[in-house]
Amino acid sequence: MKYLIPFLCLFAVACTFAENSDKPTHKYTYKEVGKILPKVYTDVLQRDLYCGCAYKNKHDIDFSTCGYEPRENPKRKSLERAHRIEWEHIVTAHNMGHFRECWRNGGRKNCSASDDEFKYQEGDMHNLYPAIGEVNADRNNFMYSQWSNKPELMYGTCETVVDFKMKKAQPRPEARGIVARVSFYMEETYGIKLSKQDRQLFTAWDKMYPVTKEECLRDERIAKLQGNHNKFVWEKCKGI
Repeated sequence: MKYLIPFLCLFAVACTFAENSDKPTHKYTYKEVGKILPKVYTDVLQRDLYCGCAYKNKHDIDFSTCGYEPRENPKRKSLERAHRIEWEHIVTAHNMGHFRECWRNGGRKNCSASDDEFKYQEGDMHNLYPAIGEVNADRNNFMYSQWSNKPELMYGTCETVVDFKMKKAQPRPEARGIVARVSFYMEETYGIKLSKQDRQLFTAWDKMYPVTKEECLRDERIAKLQGNHNKFVWEKCKGI
């Protein structure tokens, strides 16, 4: 028994460390994580990031819950993507990888195949949210910004808009705090630096759009699967 108690104590410490680790203790590639994320997004979390549309599965989106309408676009592929849910990187794959040697020698596909550090960044669940494919495609690798309190809407009554000339995306208000806290997490966890301008904007968004119960629930579920929290969310969840 005297040997068992120290062992249990060490086990408890190890479990606590894993749960509170700054970096994932269970790592997944982007391909692998696509099969795991549906376990996170059930019940109240089953809504897309950019428009708040409820969905039942990848190809069953209820546009009546969010007022979404596909924008006028002659490209058939874009219309097809308007009717499916995709996993959107808040911090884009381009932003994670464009400076890496693997990217210079073959882009994202090459990095995903040959660079372990990139492939696990690409599969970090804290950085991935469900999004309507059309909006995901329009956002492309554009940085987030805010330029209008009354933007000209592009997707029915959905308040997320994209400026293709400026190459900027303005997320709806409900997504802005989320974007900020994920961006802070990716910077601290993987060293993906924010510009001074982005830091100022995201700091403001973090304060203006505080953590919600749904965001805390999501973080808790991811921590159980991936082994780490986003501290910029989790530390604010007490008392919510």
